[in-house]
Formats: sequence, C-alpha cells, structure tokens
Amino acid sequence: MAEKLVDMLTIEAALLERARVFLDHHVAPQASDRNLRGTSSQALMREAGRLGLMGVQIPRSLGGLGLPFSSKVKLTRLLAAADFGVAMAIVNSHNVAEHLVRMGSPDLISRWVPRLLNGELTGCTALTEPNVGSDAAAMLTHAQAADDGWQLNGTKTWITNAVHADVVIVYAQTRLGVGAAGIAAFVVDALASGFERTDRLPQGPVSSIGSGSFKLEHYYCKGQDMLVEPGVAFKDILNSLNGARVYVAAMCCGMVDRALALTSEYGLSRQAFGVSLHAHQGWRWRLADAAIDLDAANLLVDHASALVDNGDHARAQVAAAKAKVFATRMARHHLAELLHAMGAEGLNEQRPLTRHLAAAQVAALVDGSTEMLLERIASDIQRQAGASMA
Repeated sequence: MAEKLVDMLTIEAALLERARVFLDHHVAPQASDRNLRGTSSQALMREAGRLGLMGVQIPRSLGGLGLPFSSKVKLTRLLAAADFGVAMAIVNSHNVAEHLVRMGSPDLISRWVPRLLNGELTGCTALTEPNVGSDAAAMLTHAQAADDGWQLNGTKTWITNAVHADVVIVYAQTRLGVGAAGIAAFVVDALASGFERTDRLPQGPVSSIGSGSFKLEHYYCKGQDMLVEPGVAFKDILNSLNGARVYVAAMCCGMVDRALALTSEYGLSRQAFGVSLHAHQGWRWRLADAAIDLDAANLLVDHASALVDNGDHARAQVAAAKAKVFATRMARHHLAELLHAMGAEGLNEQRPLTRHLAAAQVAALVDGSTEMLLERIASDIQRQAGASMA
C-alpha cells in the first residue's frame, strides 16, 4: 500500500512538472494574445496530450497515468494560473476520455480514447440548452428509437470546446415528460451527418475556452453509442458535476495565487512617495487579506477532493458546493482588489489580472450557479436540523 502511494506521488509530481513546462513554453507566453484574438485552445491539445495531461485518471493499461481525481484538481489549479480557458478546455477533453473508459464499451474505448489521450482529437460534454441551464432534467434534446439505434434532435449551447470538438457526449431525453428518469448519454461524432456547429459564443478575455453551440438534426446514433442508459445517466451527471465544482474552485485558487504573486512582486519594484508599495500598510493589508482567503479556499478544495477520491458522493456534493461558492466569491473579490492594488499596471493586457477577473465571473456560472449551490447547502443544513430534532 505504501509503495503504491509513493508510486502515485512520483507520477503526480512528474505530471505537474511537465505541466509547468507546458505552461512556460506554450501557454503563458501567448495567453494574452490568444484571448485577445479570440483563439481557442485547439492548437495546444496535441502538446498537452504528448505530455500526458489528457490521461490523468485514465488507467495505465490504456495509456493513461492512473491517478486519482485529486491529481486532476492539482493540475487544473496549476493550468488556470496561466489561462483559465486552456485549463477548462483540457480538463473537459480529458473528462470525455475518462467517461468513455468508465462507462463505455470496448468498441467505444478503442475508437475514441487513444486519440483523445494523445490530443489528436478533442472532446466535449453537452448538457446546457438555450432555455435549460442548471435545471438539466428539463432538457428538450430528444432521442427517438429508430432502426436499432436512436435519432437525436435538439440544440446545445455554452459548451466548452464545442467550436472544435471531434467527439461529443450528448445528454438527451428518451421519454419526454418523465424528467430525469428518461435522460441518457450518447456518443456523437461531430463530423457525421446531422451534427452542425451553429455559433461561436463570445467569451472576451476567456475565448480560449472554445465555447459554442451546435444542433442535432436527425442525427442517427447506433444502439452501441448510448454511453449511459436512462435511469443511470442523470445520477452520473450529478456525480460529474460534483467533481467539476471542485476543480473549478481550484482554478479560482490558481488564478488568485498567481495574481497575488505578481502583485507582491510589483509592490517591491514600484515606489510611491519615496518608498516601495509594500511599505504602505493599507496596500500590504490588501495582500494579506487575499492570502488568508486563498488558504481557506484551498482547504475547502482539498477537503472536497478527498471526499471524491474516497467515493463519498453524498458528502462530496455539499463539500463541492461550499468549495465552489467560497472560491468563486473569493476570486471575484480579491482579483479586483489585487488589480486595484497594481493601479493602471493591473489593466495591462499582457498581465493576466483582467483575464482572471473575467474568468472568475465565468467560474461562478458554470457547473451550477452560486444561487443553486446555496440552495443545496441550505437543504443540507435543514436536513441536519431535522435529524437532530428527531
């Protein structure tokens, strides 16, 4: 057991070191220009695949690293410090491969996973629709049984990687009117007839996320391309969203950590009234406040990560909600404060603060809005109160 743990820690350390090289040579130098030009992360995927960033949770027997969820969280925290959109693009493509390995047939695995791992292909997962966001059970995309398979019709929007994804996990309703019980997940080939990309959605400073829309018109899906059957798929969605909330919270921590370091460095070189900015009490307290809240957010993320690693989905649901609510609030507040602490230099497009601030707002919306998560946390408080009175 101890040897296995040491082996995993060694593999994880090597992964994170390769990720730092990837950031230094491929992500950070072009991050500002990439987002200003509205360029997605597609060109980075093959290099990310070459470095093993797409196979964190994939078993070694299939070419992955065989690491736990918490390793993916550490990777996304590191990637987001340079570019939130790139981090989201990489982790979403990775998640498609992980989902296929966990739930797919040998045929689906052999067809898609090797090329997802090496970055030749990219993937995305499609839940959100034009009139359906957090209430995923209300989705209208429909799968009709047809010719030993399924015919899919519907529209998905605000999907990470949609502008360039090759393989899409699409959630669709197989029995209209029954809600969550009828939802299934299908593997869709974005190059096949019936799949049409419709809009590249404006993302401004986080365009590297590659968000877009697509529609399915009489898209024929073979029976074996149903990845998760009705009655199971919706529960699988909820578990996946728990994990997503944890790593989105970690990304917020990564962005604030980077902003805090940059601001502190700037404070040593920039002088005001004959002394460095660090010599001004009010200025340095702003940094101290950010450091305190950053540590608190990291602790919430690490706690939720451990619960996911241990398969404790019931407790992870609330812990993930708390981590995401706190981390996104922390990031939105302190990124603005740190930008202000740098003055006009904080607005420099070659620095990441304005991008990170916009990304923190995106983070507060994806994978469950703050308001929805507060309701989930409040329900748990009410449940505990009821249990204590029983």
